[in-house]
Amino acid sequence: MKVLIKGGQGEIVEKKSRFIANVYKIESYDEALRYIEETKKKYWDARHNCYALSVGEILRFSDDGEPQGTAGKPMLDILTANELTGCLVVVTRYFGGTLLGTGGLIRAYQESTKAGLDNSVIIEKMYGMEYRFELDYAFVGKLQYMASENEYYIVESLYAGNVTFTVIVEKQKIKQFEDAMVELTGGKIEFMYRKEAEFGVHKGKIVKM
Repeated sequence: MKVLIKGGQGEIVEKKSRFIANVYKIESYDEALRYIEETKKKYWDARHNCYALSVGEILRFSDDGEPQGTAGKPMLDILTANELTGCLVVVTRYFGGTLLGTGGLIRAYQESTKAGLDNSVIIEKMYGMEYRFELDYAFVGKLQYMASENEYYIVESLYAGNVTFTVIVEKQKIKQFEDAMVELTGGKIEFMYRKEAEFGVHKGKIVKM
């Protein structure tokens, strides 16, 4: 599953018709409705403001006056094909004077949706375990090397008498990480907590869900 972190905007022109896609990160259907209304007010002079959204188990779309099946559903198909959730796309069309036909409309709404998503920040949702523990300073360098080599994600490092680390590890690497920590500390590792985590990685940094 993919998750939208930051929305963006994309635009295409097809036979002088402008298709402007605005992508929004949403947490609920009600929030989506607010964005839809705001977009309609912003582009009040446009002929159509079609949308598609996916949030949790909710999937919705609207053709907003376009021929049935030529706008909202094709846009939603792009979201579902990408397994994307927490996302609303509103495509505004300014009519250019030339009819595009059913196939042309479907293609234009899908291409404009893709253009909007291309300018957004989307990450893969991952599952794993979050750990918090203390280490003696003597082990810090070894942990940092181990983390960089194995893609264990150090979220926080607090330096005091010892160093307190918060580390997130992908699900398939949990046993590997725990065995490595036992070996590193000679069996003396004690986790302050160990809890399931949902996260993503953007530009090498952890994004918690």
